[in-house]
Amino acid sequence: MANGTTATKRNPRGRPADGTTSSVGQVQSLTRGLLLMERITESPAGVTLTDLALQVGLPNSTTHRLLTTMQQMGFVQQVGDLGLWTIGVRAFTVGSGFLGSRDLMSIAHPILRRLMEQSGETANLLVFDDEECQAVMIGQVQCRELMRMLAPIGGRLPMHASGGGKAFLATLDDVEVTRVLHKTGLPQYTDSTINTPARLKEELARIRRQGYSFDDEEHAVGLRCVAACIYNENKEPFAAVSVSGPKSRIPDERVVHLGSLVVQAAEDITLAYSGHPRPVAQAA
Repeated sequence: MANGTTATKRNPRGRPADGTTSSVGQVQSLTRGLLLMERITESPAGVTLTDLALQVGLPNSTTHRLLTTMQQMGFVQQVGDLGLWTIGVRAFTVGSGFLGSRDLMSIAHPILRRLMEQSGETANLLVFDDEECQAVMIGQVQCRELMRMLAPIGGRLPMHASGGGKAFLATLDDVEVTRVLHKTGLPQYTDSTINTPARLKEELARIRRQGYSFDDEEHAVGLRCVAACIYNENKEPFAAVSVSGPKSRIPDERVVHLGSLVVQAAEDITLAYSGHPRPVAQAA
């Protein structure tokens, strides 16, 4: 070429002849193999070669060659009289390495910072203490306002009177909620604290419909908080992300917008931590 740049040789189908896809840095066979593994993972009972080929848009022969290579390395296996393809033990071993090395705070911190920037309010990360039935603060990115929430790391919040706690309670069924209430009761912190099981049941139904919780001065006068749950690889809630600030900066008309930001942050942390999307909000 006149400018001295070497042209990439392509095969008749328009793909680079060196085995890469048109996307820079992607090796075609590896990309296809990983895509096949994703499709197999989505079919726990197993899937036929023909169905796999259709799902990824490859010929049966190419699909079989890729599967055979991954089978030799233990990442997939063929089982049963129908020869269905399932995930192999090697894939579990490799995946377990991620579970052992992940750190919730490291994963969540950049998302908390983004949430603080988007909302202008303090972003918080909480986990749930099942034994004590409390929400525990483990991380926080404080906003830049002079008036802001200052909660100590390790501080505990009541389940029925905090954004994170109510978000968690909304994922439980009635029997589990009753178990929590038998242990904790419904202590009154402010005039706005929910103090009867009937009111709490109504509140949890509302949270399930909208996908996020709202603490309206229920734990501290003048403080509002919006929260959503984070889930692990078993689709179990174990943590929550929230934004909190004074009522003067979180009027009623901002709550829905903050709810959408918090839900997105919870989705992003869940996906980064577990590898799975956050479950859809449960209908009341």
